[in-house]
Formats: sequence, structure tokens, C-alpha cells
Amino acid sequence: MKPRDRVRMSLRHEKPDRCPIQISFTPEFARRLRDDMHQTGRSVHNPHGGGNTYELECALNQDMLLTSVGWANSYYANETYASGRETYTDEWGVGWKNAPYETRFGSGFYTDIASHPLADRSALDTYRPPDPHRPELYKEAEHLISTRKTDYWIVGVTVTTIFETAWALRGFEQMLIDFSEDAILAEAILEIPFRYHLEAAKRLVELGVDMIWTGDDVGTQQGMLLAPGTWRRFFKPRMAEFFSSLKSINPEVKMAYHSDGNIEKIIPDLIEIGLDVLNPVQPRCMDPVALKRQYGEKLSFWGTIDEQHTLPFGTAEEVRAEVLKRLETVGFDGGLILAPTHHVQLDTPLKNFWAMVHAVTGAQATASIPGTMAEIERK
Repeated sequence: MKPRDRVRMSLRHEKPDRCPIQISFTPEFARRLRDDMHQTGRSVHNPHGGGNTYELECALNQDMLLTSVGWANSYYANETYASGRETYTDEWGVGWKNAPYETRFGSGFYTDIASHPLADRSALDTYRPPDPHRPELYKEAEHLISTRKTDYWIVGVTVTTIFETAWALRGFEQMLIDFSEDAILAEAILEIPFRYHLEAAKRLVELGVDMIWTGDDVGTQQGMLLAPGTWRRFFKPRMAEFFSSLKSINPEVKMAYHSDGNIEKIIPDLIEIGLDVLNPVQPRCMDPVALKRQYGEKLSFWGTIDEQHTLPFGTAEEVRAEVLKRLETVGFDGGLILAPTHHVQLDTPLKNFWAMVHAVTGAQATASIPGTMAEIERK
């Protein structure tokens, strides 16, 4: 079965030949994985914190290929990463600094926000965001669709759709204060990323992507980062417009929404405005089985494999057991795209990674992927 047909069946809540998978990686883990698989492709396509290449994804028998347009691409500036510079400013005016870390498998770095162009509210009067209509933003999507759509499910990525970009512009604490003390200002700032990402998503749908991946981190480990009422006031109407605008271009395009953490209180709202797929469903925050039982007829789920403990710190057998549990309890009748709940991190043992992949792909894996648990344990 072709990967795109496999995803289509699953999203129709029909059981395909196997569960679809999608996996992304930090740049550091991607380098380890490319070396392990003797992959030479270096054309990173997923710059919002990841290090994927299409060659690597296809060799792993992944089913969805992603192309990203938007502020999230600023998480890593490729030229900065290559040069080793410690700071940079993105095209939105947000300042960044490198945050190094160490693991037993080597060192790497994330990027932290260091400055906000709208920290002074008067800066809003003269602020000009980037232009979402620039043709060069969509060259990758055009090429991907023309060369890969026959076989793969293509996802247009416009994550950090409103909230995360807005607080990067304004400052996190100040944005939260604005919701309470200056709603007019908050609305004006939210409109900047909302309109940008909506225009980007419209263009991606017009080009022919199968799904748009939206969302913002609005959850914590225990519950909502924002009060549900705040989310409903400031974000629900915008996301409703986002979904309906894209569906008006192509009624068949699927809508995915991302938020880390526990966002159970707004899942009914997301379903009400037209959500098709919830991502990433962190099992340390929300119970995938309970969500399947409650919302499985209306939603599909993308994620569910624990990136906080099992994948980096469990054994290969524990990883395999968790994957099989998800297939049996969430993907038994379709409605699941299996994935880690974040980019695979540098601290993940390769044997755990291969255990996850093989538990899904089985004998359909490529020759470069170890098959039996004994082979996996030797990695």
C-alpha cells in the first residue's frame, strides 16, 4: 500500500495494512541516524527545531512528508547553526541565543528567545511583519508536491500559528498580562501571526498539500497554560476562521492542531470548529486510550509515543511494548498516525529508536533497518 493511501485510510477510520508513522529529529540525532543508516542526504527540510531530510524519511518508510512555512522556521537558523554563532535575529525581529546541552551521546544545542521586538508597545505602530506572499517561501512545497505527492501524504506546516509567535514578539509574561489588562492591544498583536500563517496556509492548500498542521503550545503537564475562557475568547474564533477558510479552498484538506501538554478542556471546542487530527497526545499528560474512547469517532490522533521517558530512558522492549499498546488500543480501527510526541532527541539510544520503527513497519522495513530484537539490541 502506498504511504498516502495508508494515511488516507487511517484518517477515514479504516484500518490500513499497517499504522502510518511520522518521525522528526533534532539535528544532532538526525546526524547519528544518517551515519547509522549510511545516508548521505543533507538537505534539511524541516527547520522548525528538526533535522529531517526527505531521503532519511523515505528510507525509514515514513508515510507523511512535511513542508513548513512560518515563524517556527526561526527556531534554527541554518546559517547560524552551521557557523556556530551564539546569537541571531530572525526576520520577525525576534532575537535568539544558543542554549548548549550535553548527553551521553554527545553535545548539541537548542535556541532560546533573547529579545522581543514588540516589548515596547509603541513599537507596534511601526512594526512590519515579513511578507507571506514571497514566492521563495513555497519553492520547497512546490517541488515536494510535484515529485512526491503520488506516493506520500503531504503536510503543510504552519505551527506556532498565533500564540507562540505573538508572545515571541511581545514577551511571554507581558502577553499574558495583556490578555487581562489590555485586550485591544492583545488582539492587535495576535492578528500579526494569525494573518501571516493564514495566508501561508492558504497558499499551501492551493498548491495541493493534503493536510495543514496548525497549533500552539497552550497546555502544561497538568492542564491548560491559558484559562479555557481566555483561549475561547482570543483563539477559538481565529482558529475557526483558519479552518473554514482552508476548507473553502479544498473541502478535503485535513486540519491538524498541535499543543503540548494537557488540553482536554478545549478538545470539544476544536472538534466544534472542524478539527480532524489532534497532535501530539503526550501520554504523560493525557490518556490516549481515554481520548480514543471519548473522541475517536470524530478525531484522529497523531503522536502518542512517550518522548519524555520511554523513548529516551526506557529499554528497547519497553519501547516496543508501548508502540504495540498504542496500535492495539488507539489504532485498532484506524484513526492513528503513530509518532513520538516531539522530535527524537540526542539522548535517545538508537536501539530504542529502531525498536519503535520496527514495531510498526515490521518486515516492510528497508534492509538498512535492523529487524529482530536481537539485531536491535546490538545497535
